[in-house]
Parts: sequence; C-alpha cells; structure tokens
Amino acid sequence: MRHAGLIAGAAVTALVAAGAISYAVAGDDGSSRTPSAESADAGFARDMAVHHQQAVEMSYIVRDRTKDEDVRRLAYDIAQTQANQRGMMIGWLDLWGLPKVSSEPMAWMDMGGMASGKDGALMPGMATNTELKKLGTLNGKQAEIFYLQLMTDHHKGGVHMAEGCVERCTVGVEKRLAQGMVEAQQSEIGLMTDLLKERGAAPRS
Repeated sequence: MRHAGLIAGAAVTALVAAGAISYAVAGDDGSSRTPSAESADAGFARDMAVHHQQAVEMSYIVRDRTKDEDVRRLAYDIAQTQANQRGMMIGWLDLWGLPKVSSEPMAWMDMGGMASGKDGALMPGMATNTELKKLGTLNGKQAEIFYLQLMTDHHKGGVHMAEGCVERCTVGVEKRLAQGMVEAQQSEIGLMTDLLKERGAAPRS
C-alpha cells in the first residue's frame, strides 16, 4: 500500500503541474515571468530532464533483466513518472523559447564543474556509462541489487537538485513539481532500501 500511495501522489503532482503550464509560462501580467536562459528555472528544467532520462533508461534495462514483480513494478513506475515529468520540463523550455541543453550543468546551483562528466556522469547521482553497461550484463537478483543501488544514488542526487529548485526557482508550478519530486523520491529511497535489505544488500552510500 505504501508503494501505491507513493505513485498515486506523484501522478497527482504531475497532473496538477501539467494543468498549470500555460499560466506559469505567461505569468500574472502575461510576460514578465518568463525565465531567462541563465535562471534556476531554466537550469533545473534542462539538467533534471537529462537526469530523468537516465533513470528511465536504467529502469527499462532492469525490466529486461529480472522477472521479480516488485522490482519490475518499481522500475515501470519510475520510468513512467520521470518520462512524464521530463516531457513537462522540455515543454516549458520550448514555450519559454530557451535552449534545451546546458552549456555548464549545475551552474544554476553554483555547482558548475563539480561533476566531471567523466564516463557519462554529468550530474550528482548519475550512473557512469560503465555502470549502465554492467547493469545490462546482469540477471536476476544481481541485476535487481545493482539497479536498486544505482537508482538510490540517482534519487539522492535528484533530491538534491530538486531541493535546489525549491529554494531558487521562481515559477510556482515548477517549484511545486520540484517539491513533489523531493517527497516522492525520498519515499522511493526508503522503499529501495527495504528491497535491498530483503536481498541481503544495502545502498552503496
């Protein structure tokens, strides 16, 4: 039941945010609240879209590597939720007429250059290309454990980024979406810790 409530909450957050996109973009006076390319609003949307895309990729990989229904269900829920949220963020950038790719990831959080980008890990919590390749070679319990560990790290990085938007973003609907991410991903971290424990494992950090 805990898991069902978590996903339901994320779905409601997504629907509320989607319904308010036009208002958020236009702003109260119809123009003054469109963010700049260097704003936290734009930076978060760009960077979290990339962050989410990797979560979707990892989730679809593990669904092909295990038959465990708990892990497959979690992976499907994460993939669907984050793909939908990614679509909203890309949509905002399009409506704002802003670039969809960051020249310096995490600069909006004053963390530009802190993530080396080495082996594909562009932002906090992101898996490396080597780790993604390894996930694609594992099966069964080994795949489940490695996925849960990677996704726990990924969520911790995502929570940190979302908290940054809650503090810095100015578009109300984006701040609310970010707060929803914080709450949902923290709950999922707890769930994944439990799933790891059931498998005799633990988060990596």
